[in-house]
Amino acid sequence: MKPILRDFPDHFESERLLIRGPRPGDGAELNAAVTESLAELKPWMPWAQKPPTLAESEENARRGYTRFFTREDLWLLLFLKESGSSTLVGGSGLHRINWDVPSFEIGYWVRTSYAGQGYITEAVAVITDFAFDVLGARRVFIKCDAKNERSAAVARRLGFPLEGTLHCDTRDHFGNLRDTLVFAKVRKEE
Repeated sequence: MKPILRDFPDHFESERLLIRGPRPGDGAELNAAVTESLAELKPWMPWAQKPPTLAESEENARRGYTRFFTREDLWLLLFLKESGSSTLVGGSGLHRINWDVPSFEIGYWVRTSYAGQGYITEAVAVITDFAFDVLGARRVFIKCDAKNERSAAVARRLGFPLEGTLHCDTRDHFGNLRDTLVFAKVRKEE
């Protein structure tokens, strides 16, 4: 089946979070969250090197909306459930999709004022279940810089086995060689 023909919800919930694809109009809250968190994101996220303008954030939300709709990339925004869609806690999503397997990479970041409260672990657990149970994933993986201990801790906390360390496999956005940790959960075909 062509990815664009796959029907599945554009939102779901965890205990504390409303998790949904980006929509037009999300730019202002996305901008506030990224701007607040720039210092913590900068070492790990190539897209977080300078404060985005409101227009850039809205453009990103709209591009994310389009890519979600076409099933090319399933970027997910994490909102406090009690606030509806007014307080963005962070971002996640299912990226580098291979629909033939299906296989998905989970990425994530947290807004600075919500760090250390378990929101990312909660979101990644529910997104992993969504990938396996709704999208029929056979492989869900997390890759992070070996120096990014907080990111690796999320994978370990959720029982993602470490498949390996890719030594000097890529350059980071500062031009330095980096090692990449690869964690993955798989479900074999029955």
